Amino acid sequence: MQIEGPPSQPIREEFDVLSELVPLDGARILELGCGAAEKTRQIAETFPRCQIVASEVDQIQQGENLLIDDLPNVSFQSFGAESIDAADQSFDAVLMFKSLHHVPVEAMDAALDEIVRVLKPKGLAYISEPVFAGAFNEIVRLFHDESEVRKAAFAALRRCVTANKLALAGQHFFYNRLRLKSFAQFEQGVVNVTHTDHQLSAELFEEVRARFEDHASDQGYRFEIPNRVDLLRKAPL
Repeated sequence: MQIEGPPSQPIREEFDVLSELVPLDGARILELGCGAAEKTRQIAETFPRCQIVASEVDQIQQGENLLIDDLPNVSFQSFGAESIDAADQSFDAVLMFKSLHHVPVEAMDAALDEIVRVLKPKGLAYISEPVFAGAFNEIVRLFHDESEVRKAAFAALRRCVTANKLALAGQHFFYNRLRLKSFAQFEQGVVNVTHTDHQLSAELFEEVRARFEDHASDQGYRFEIPNRVDLLRKAPL
């Protein structure tokens, strides 16, 4: 297993990668750390026969998710990956989009054990993580350095595979293109997230703004962000 891929990688939409790797139509799906449910909605609307349990531990975001009333095949719940409120062998697929590294480091192994528990035999775990590299990452790390937690998440995945709890079905590396209209959009969506209380001094805030503005163009602000997907499979009975 590799924590990052080759320098040359395709630019892809994550939903296309997911759809190619995981059979979603008619599946019973658990999404851990669903955030504002953008991916949840995309899956639910594209595959209306699937059933999704989407969990989020941030209570502010969870409150907003519970107001969503146009996704009948989605159940929004609140529990952490390390304590999944579901029966054994109850899901065809478990999805984590950029959320494993948000699990407390000491609970990452337990989270993967829980994923093993709730997956059906032959079920798939799609674990997508951002690679700690690139221009966007260098801006964010000025106030939120995730290098260690991302390494810890990868180490937990490798331990899970080495212990034969889940088999590695493949690693997939790609860039996704992020487009932002303004620094205000970056501030709202990244600096002022509800799940993390970022405290930026006035000086640091201006440094972040200046680094962000370096990427201004006629088409707004565009970044190519490297990603890694670890696709894991539970053994058959």
